[in-house]
This record gives sequence, structure tokens and C-alpha cells, in this order.
Amino acid sequence: MPTAALNGTFQQRHRNNALPEKSVGIHVPGTPEIGRCSLLSAGRNDIMLIAVNTRMLLKDRMEGIGYFTFESFKRITRLHPEYEFVFVFDRPYDPEFVFSDNITPVSVFPPARHPFLWYAWYEFSLPGLFRKIKPDLFVSNDGYVSLKAKVKTLAVIHDINFEHFRDDIPFFFRQYYRHFFPKYARRATRIATVSEYSREDIAKTYGVPAEKIDVVYNGAGDGFHPATQENIRQVRENLTGGTPFFLFIGAIHQRKNIARLLQAYDRFRSSEIHNHKLVLAGNRRWWTEEMEQAYAGMHYKDDVIFTGRISDERLQEITGAAFALVYVSVFEGFGIPVVEAFRSGIPVITSSVSSMPEIAGDAALLTDPYSIDSIVTAMHTMASDEKLRKELTNKGYQRASLFTWDRTAGLLWECMERTLHSK
Repeated sequence: MPTAALNGTFQQRHRNNALPEKSVGIHVPGTPEIGRCSLLSAGRNDIMLIAVNTRMLLKDRMEGIGYFTFESFKRITRLHPEYEFVFVFDRPYDPEFVFSDNITPVSVFPPARHPFLWYAWYEFSLPGLFRKIKPDLFVSNDGYVSLKAKVKTLAVIHDINFEHFRDDIPFFFRQYYRHFFPKYARRATRIATVSEYSREDIAKTYGVPAEKIDVVYNGAGDGFHPATQENIRQVRENLTGGTPFFLFIGAIHQRKNIARLLQAYDRFRSSEIHNHKLVLAGNRRWWTEEMEQAYAGMHYKDDVIFTGRISDERLQEITGAAFALVYVSVFEGFGIPVVEAFRSGIPVITSSVSSMPEIAGDAALLTDPYSIDSIVTAMHTMASDEKLRKELTNKGYQRASLFTWDRTAGLLWECMERTLHSK
């Protein structure tokens, strides 16, 4: 934010509140001078200032952590006008992410998209910023924290898949995660994570007390809801020529068990009982040789449809029109697509490992993700048993009410308060 605009924002709040001004300068080497900001709010001269890591808020490119940040802080900042928030970006930000008047956006150099730049951003740029603005709390939504900064810190560690599936991650990224995340977990004042499974996993793996970790469940977007029969017909006609389809949602990544899913689908179709197609909605950036071999060996590869990255609106349409979700990942900290399917009124097949039984409860058909036969059996059962589909759909729709972004924001705020009041 330019100096004049930032000054004007806080001066206007100061005039509205008619309070004496207490200001600090904000300037980080390598970033533009962004002026002086009042740290006051209505009726107080000791306003709490909360710095928030918002570097995952990327216009039209948000993924899991970005959505968590967006949905949580859109609510928190509006519900708590008595607090001031500094949103810390690592590149130019979109104005849509400044949700309310009590937010000051700051872009801090360098853009942190590589291990060396992560270190520079968290260990040099952020401490420099914090010395200027003196926040009462730093909330880091991607789990990274500054080991050098002297500020109470809440680290949101969504999961630690890199500790269990090391070969799925490029070498330098893996080395950075495995070296620093144990330090982050111990350095953080408190930790938030997205499931009881992840809470136990983090506590056990990093040797931190479980009572230091709060569970803040994810939600699913309000745009996911049951589709009308006409919408289902139109989407299927455009996408699969009118044929019902199983749907996978997520990045095409090895941890998502894509190779076994493709092999299972091919066996499912080989029975010649059902003609369902398979739609994979996600970015193919992590396509591997194992996936390519599985795909190349398929007899029914022409009935597999890759959508690539699609808009939220298009994903909501496709999900509502699916016959069922088949989400057989080998590891998830939460598994948002399961809840998205529940909200959309479609039945779910998911894995019996990590957090997925916790999130799905009795509202999904669980399968062994390491067994192709188990996945095939689940697909046949789902395709053949209409009574089961209706039962799972009803249970799923009810279970979805447990996982809303309103609840996420409430749980995260409670965790922030605990962190603020920690000694």
C-alpha cells in the first residue's frame, strides 16, 4: 500500500475515534516505504494488533491453504472490528482480500516461492517488519513461523504429509520441511490443525504436547449444493455426452493415489456391467511416470476425462452433477472434497486411512486405498446399490453441517485468543 493511502486509512480511523494518535513507522528493507500507522481503535488506546500471513491469497490461483485463510479471516476481521490486522503478503495483493476497514495490507519482499526465499522472508523480512509494527500476535496460516521474531505465534500446520511420503516431494523442498517444521512446531506459542488425526500426528512426530494443539476443522464453500435434474442433465451432456460419472477432485498428485484409481476404474469398466465415466478435476502439474504407465495400460482411457484447473463455479457445477465422489487418497490432513461432495448431495467413496474416516464418519463408503480390488469393489457397490447411495447422500448432507467456514472461523478465533493469553 502506498504511503499516502496507508496514512490516510489510519488517520481517518483516528478522526472517527477522536483518540490521541500512537504511531509506528513500517518499513522493511527491499520494500517501499509504507508510512506511519496508528495502532488505535474505537474506545481503546492499547489496541491489539494481529499480523496475519496472507501470502497464499492469490487471485484466481488459491488452493487449500489459501481458501482456509480467505474464508477464516474474511469472517474474523469483520466480526472483530475492535482489533487491527496487518495482512502480510509477499507480492502485490488484490484489493478483494482487504475485507474490512481494520485491515492494513503490506507487501514484504521477497516473493517467497523457493526454500532459499522462504528462509529470507521468514527469518529476515518478517522480523524487520515486526520490529516496526510490534504485533501482539502473528498467525501463520501455512505453518511456517519466524524463529527469530519475538512475537507470540500461532502456526496453522494443516498436516505433515512430507514426514510420511518423503519421495513425493522435490528434494530441496523436502529437506526444508523436515529440517524446519519440527523447529516451527516447538517455537510456536500454539498450533492449530484441521483434524484430530493431524493433532495426534504432529504431537507424536514432533514431540510437542497435544494440549498445545487445537483442532480447527475446515469448511466447504457455500456454492456447493444439490443440483437440479436439469442442471445435472446439462453438465453431463457437455462433459461426458450424458453418461453418469465418478468424480475425483484435487491436484493430480502421487499422494492422491491416482495410479491405483485409474487401474481400479479400468477393472470396474472391464466387467461391462456399468458404463460410468471417470472425471478428474484438478491440475496435472504433479503427473508422474507411475501415473503415465497406469494410464497408458488402460483399456478404457478414452472414458477418463481430465478437466485441468477449473473455476470454483465450474467445480461446483461438476460436483453437483457427479454420480459419486471417489476420493481414495493415501493421506489427508482433512480432505475438503469429501465435505464438498456431502454438501452437493452426492455419495462418497473415500479411504479408510489418516483423517478421512474422522471426517466422513458413517456417511461414506470406506475402502483400502492400497488395494485396487477394494476400490473396484467399492465402485461396483456404489454403482449397483441405489438404496445405499440414498442413505449415504442423506447422511452426508447432514454431516456437512459439522464442517462450515463459520465454524472454522470461530474455532480459529478461540485458538487465537488462547495464544494471545498464553504466557
